[in-house]
Parts: sequence; C-alpha cells; structure tokens
Amino acid sequence: MKNVLKNYSGIILLLTGIIAGSFIGIFLPEAVTYLKPLGDIFLNLLFVSVVPLVFFAVSNSIASLEQQSKFGKIIFSMIFTFLLFIIIAALFTIAAVYFFPTEALPSTSPETIDTGTDATWGDRIVSFFTVGEFTELFSRKNMLALLIFAFLTGTAVRKTGDSGTSFRQFLASGYEVMKELLLIVMKAAPIGLGAYFAYQMATVGPQLFGFYAKPLGLYYVAGTVYFLLFFTIYAFIAKGKDGVQKFWKNNIYPSLTAISTCSSFATMPANLQAAAKIGVPDAVANIVIPIGSTLHKNGSSMSSIIKIYVAFLIIGENFFDPMNLLLAIGITVFVSIVAGGIPNGGYIGEMLMISVYQLPVEAIPAVMIIGTLVDPLATVLNSTGDTVAAMFVTKISGEKFEEPKEFSV
Repeated sequence: MKNVLKNYSGIILLLTGIIAGSFIGIFLPEAVTYLKPLGDIFLNLLFVSVVPLVFFAVSNSIASLEQQSKFGKIIFSMIFTFLLFIIIAALFTIAAVYFFPTEALPSTSPETIDTGTDATWGDRIVSFFTVGEFTELFSRKNMLALLIFAFLTGTAVRKTGDSGTSFRQFLASGYEVMKELLLIVMKAAPIGLGAYFAYQMATVGPQLFGFYAKPLGLYYVAGTVYFLLFFTIYAFIAKGKDGVQKFWKNNIYPSLTAISTCSSFATMPANLQAAAKIGVPDAVANIVIPIGSTLHKNGSSMSSIIKIYVAFLIIGENFFDPMNLLLAIGITVFVSIVAGGIPNGGYIGEMLMISVYQLPVEAIPAVMIIGTLVDPLATVLNSTGDTVAAMFVTKISGEKFEEPKEFSV
C-alpha cells in the first residue's frame, strides 16, 4: 500500500491541487485574479523546459543508436508492428469520439486558431518544417522544425565517428540536465494547474467537471475495450487460441505491476517473464520488449487523440476535418514513439500540437490534466502491449515459438 501511494503521489497531489483550485474558483472567485499569475508562471516554466529537452532528447537518441543491421528482419517486423498497433489505437479512439461526442466547452479566450488562409500550401509546408533564423528554432511555435533539426544533428554526430565523441557526450549530458529540470518544474504542477483550474471554475463554472468527466470516461471505456478486444485479436493472429489463453494467463501479473507502479519501465521485467512463459523466443523478446517500453505506446496513442479532441472542443473548431485528423495521427505516432522514453514526454506532444494546429495556450492545461488522469490505464496499455507485440513480431518475422520456460535475470 505504501508503494502504491508513493507511485501515485504525483497524481494524488495534482488531484488535490485541482480540487482545491475548484473550491477557490467557486467560493472565492475574487481570489482568482491573484492566482492566475501562478498558473501562467508554471506554463511559461514548462514551455522553456520542454523545448531544449526536445532537442537534447531526440538528437541524443539518434546519436547513441548502435548498428542493428544484424537483427534485420526482427527489427523491420518490430517497427511495422509498433506503427500498426499505434495507428489502430488512434483510429479506434477517433471512432469512439466520433460516435460518442462531448459537448464543447465555452472558450475563455478570444484567441482562435490561425488557419493561415492568406498563405499558400507551399508556404505553410515550409513554415511547418523549417525556420529562417536559427534563433527561431527554439520557439514553441516551431516544434516540428526543431524536431527535424534535432534528428539531423543526431545523424551528423553518428557520421562523424570518434571525432564527434565530445559533442555526443555534450548531448547526453544536456539531455540528463534538461530531464532533471523538467522534473523539478513538474513538482509545481499541483499549484500551477490548481491555479489554472480556479480560474476556469470562476469563469466557466461547475460545467467544467462535466466537460472533463465525459472524455475521461470515454477514454477508460474505450481503453478497456481496446485492451480486452484488440490484444485478444493480436494474440490470436500470433498463435491462435493457444496464444490467447497463454497471453491472458500470463498478462495478469504485468497488468497489476503496471497499475501499482504506473511505470512502463518498472513493468518490463514482468513482461519479459510473461513472454518467456508464453514461448516468445529470447531473440525477439529481448529486443521488442525493452525497445517497446520506450517506443511502443498504445495507451499514449489513445490519450493523444483524446487530448487533441478536447483542445479542439475548447477553441470551438472541427476536429473531424480530414486535414486535422491526418495531423492528429501524425502527432500521435510521434508522441507514442519519439516522446515515449522521456519523462512527461506527453507534454512534448502537447507542445507539438500547439505548433502544428496553432492552438491558443489556454488549451494546454486542460489536456495536461486529462493526460495525468488517464495515466493508470494508459500505463497498462503501454506496458502490457509490449508482450503481445513480441508475440506478433514472432509470427510475422518467421521466428518459431518455443516451449514455455521461466524467465531468469
């Protein structure tokens, strides 16, 4: 019980802040004027922390990659499986919010999306992917350009070999420093988001709870259906009825571990043990599950769609426009894969969301709150999805399932 409280202390503190802010907004609305600056300060600190973290995290990851050509078919099958599962999860969530829509929440800001009607498609593509000045690169408005620059920087470091060792160490060190900085800033989340919620309650009113309740409920229902139905389908494709039985028999412990620790990394040993008992070959399990704990996030894929949908509701725009849906899936793939191994990596996705859709800043605290509250189920989907992914990779890569065995460290 003590460990559970420790692992969920962040969520508990955030909920406490939100509840306290809600009461202040309802019963002491005159105090909101003094609290709102606290929320603004927190958001500004978050922005300036996330932007350099994106650069260091992506460039360091690319620079640190080892040659994995010898894994050939398994690696290709793994990448295909990860992308397939993530996109299926995103499409399933889009269908869920389409058939069970949430009413829009009145915007508290006159700011709306800049649709760029005066710009040609060519100009918009150029502005999405590049900037004209280096100093513009580290603005939250140009996240996509920063990601591309970080990817190219990491690639260049790899190609320089030994002569780039010092810069590689700089990237690794910068990543650790920025990661710690973000964790420090996030300690203020209960106060910052509590202040924001007080402002929302004073301006929008108690309907705010109803607004958040439906997308949260929808996520938990859709996530549970995806967990039970789609994981069963994946296991059946991989190994037939025997695969379904063995997967669910051995997925209980990893699921409970994910719920109690709220960590994909902490669940990895339980997943490896489950894979061994299912009969997944070590050559597959020892690649897919460790990499999957960082790069394969079914739960994050679903929560990303929910957060983008909520952001569009807040600003009163049409989420189901084909271009918006296409961009949503692209952002979701990025959030689920690239940002997966970064602490609070979902916030990087939210920054990218602002940049691509040119959303008002007021949408960010709302999606941050939702992202935090869906974390328990998201962790279960993220972590236990790696085991069924390993089964799927075994099937499509042509590897053979082995006799079940005990996993040993």
